[in-house]
Amino acid sequence: MDSVGKQNVNLSGWRTLVILSCLGLIVMFDETMILPAIPDFIRDFNITYSTSSWLLSAYIIAAAVMTPIAGRLSDIYGKKKILLIVMAAYTVGIVAGRFATNIEFMIAARAAQGIGMAMFPIAFGIIREVLPEKKLGIGQTIFSSTFSGGAVVGLVGGAAIIQNYGWQATFLAILPVAIALWFLIVKYVRVPTQSFEPGTGGSNKQTIDLKGIIALAAAIISFLAGITFLEGNTAGYQVAGLFAASAVSVAAFVMIEKRVQSPLLDLKLMASKLFLPPTIILMLVSLSIFMVYLTIPIMVRSPQPLGFGGDAVAVASVQLPFMAVLLGGTIMSGFIINKVRNTRLTLFGTVISAVGFFFLFMFHSTTEMVSVGLGILAAGLSLSMTGAFNVILVSVPMQMTGIALGMTLLLNLVGMSVGPALAGIFQEMNQGSVPGTSEMFPTEVAYNMIFITAALVSLASVAMALSVVRRKVAPSMTAGEQQGSGTAGH
Repeated sequence: MDSVGKQNVNLSGWRTLVILSCLGLIVMFDETMILPAIPDFIRDFNITYSTSSWLLSAYIIAAAVMTPIAGRLSDIYGKKKILLIVMAAYTVGIVAGRFATNIEFMIAARAAQGIGMAMFPIAFGIIREVLPEKKLGIGQTIFSSTFSGGAVVGLVGGAAIIQNYGWQATFLAILPVAIALWFLIVKYVRVPTQSFEPGTGGSNKQTIDLKGIIALAAAIISFLAGITFLEGNTAGYQVAGLFAASAVSVAAFVMIEKRVQSPLLDLKLMASKLFLPPTIILMLVSLSIFMVYLTIPIMVRSPQPLGFGGDAVAVASVQLPFMAVLLGGTIMSGFIINKVRNTRLTLFGTVISAVGFFFLFMFHSTTEMVSVGLGILAAGLSLSMTGAFNVILVSVPMQMTGIALGMTLLLNLVGMSVGPALAGIFQEMNQGSVPGTSEMFPTEVAYNMIFITAALVSLASVAMALSVVRRKVAPSMTAGEQQGSGTAGH
């Protein structure tokens, strides 16, 4: 290829990176813009605090279910085609959210929006194909930073929209951007034609583990439903039945994964002492962070003395340091990892996060203290996520990178879905009244329980990070070394 041809290819690759990175902006905008409105949903839909957790959990469960399906379909039918289909489903979910009049309708809309999470592995797969290998690290940093950037814009913009126009308008705000981006991908994104060598599992041999997906979804949904109904009028035997159904579904899922040709989770890889610890770290970090994720808007908007008595804009101002530090930390960690061993970066991140949770537990009497605690959490999160993902990437053979990342994302989403449910049940079990209102709000006990539980979970992630450091996974490996790491310990 001559120099002009290479220049055109590079230009097309960077253009594709910019367009696909916008996916992170719009989806995270959508995800964070409704956070300040959670108390409004509780009031308008007349639901409990534990039920409100499904506004996040439904989104995440749909993402967990659809991500492996979409990933497999993209291998079979093409990344661009499936990406556009997933985007269309996401856009339908946005429209549905605008017209939701009850919690059931809204949960369905949130599930449709959660399908949009399946865009990211596909999009990153496209970026990996169109960017030169030497520029892939920069591309990964840019692509990842848009998640935090979208969260910042969504939090501030969403709060302003909610305050002035109501939560319904938040969904309309993102709709034209999503539609415009869909057409930009149609016109400008070019994906190289894939070719498969005989016997390597090309597109004509790919299968979808539908049984495994159904079993996993049943396990997650029944478990979260059991948590939701712990506090309420639901009979004890019904709650026990839900937890039993979850256990049976997990057992069925394991049996299915052992037998199918293309499993969601490669159980042999899960047994790896190099792969499993950082994967668990990410799941625990997500669980603890998402416990707080649901809690802060309710704390800020609950009336005094049980809360801070703020509005939607106040929620944004309290959480803005978290999003801003996360954005800066995500960008910086991509450069720090070149100087600090990825295992140590993971350990530093988990320790800082634990400090942040304990800070929130001890000091959350003012909005300023909450903001400081959230900023500490964000610093730890950005380091631990970057470090753990890189440990995973260098701990598996090159040809298994896609499978490993898919499994990591799946378990990460499981942690994200459990966190809000735990926070919701703590809020439902510990409520008090405020003079002058007939409503019930979470008490100080609820917030203490949430923060200390998240802190204890974070300590478990620190312990796992220590085990990873002892194995001394290298910050970078050649393809040959990676292949060796799949069969030999360090």
